[in-house]
Amino acid sequence: MASTITDQILQAYLDEALTAEQMARIEQLLREDATMAAKLARLLGERDAGVHSIGEIWRRHRISCPDRQQLGSYLLGAVMSDVRDYIEFHIHQVGCRYCLSNLEDLRRSQEESQANTATRRRKYFQSSVGYLDR
Repeated sequence: MASTITDQILQAYLDEALTAEQMARIEQLLREDATMAAKLARLLGERDAGVHSIGEIWRRHRISCPDRQQLGSYLLGAVMSDVRDYIEFHIHQVGCRYCLSNLEDLRRSQEESQANTATRRRKYFQSSVGYLDR
């Protein structure tokens, strides 16, 4: 089982870019397997020494992630179909935790904004009802 954990997976673990289940599985392996812990220590040493691959840089800086504005436009349905397809692939197939978190935050903000707008409209209407009778 530990042999299936590649350097790339451990790099993603260090970047906290895995699902919660994957993170827990690797943490358990690190506690149980000294070889795996040594492998992680080696990767940390390489990282501290500045040894990086293009893939690591790409993942660490999340170059393939859509930005927050694109995610907001996606929520509003205001993106072109190819961008929508990419965001859906990135969220559902790749399972990017960063983008999932951003998307959830934007959804929550959107729902709060809609609730606040409805409350504000109701208050305006209630405060002006007396003026409408005149």
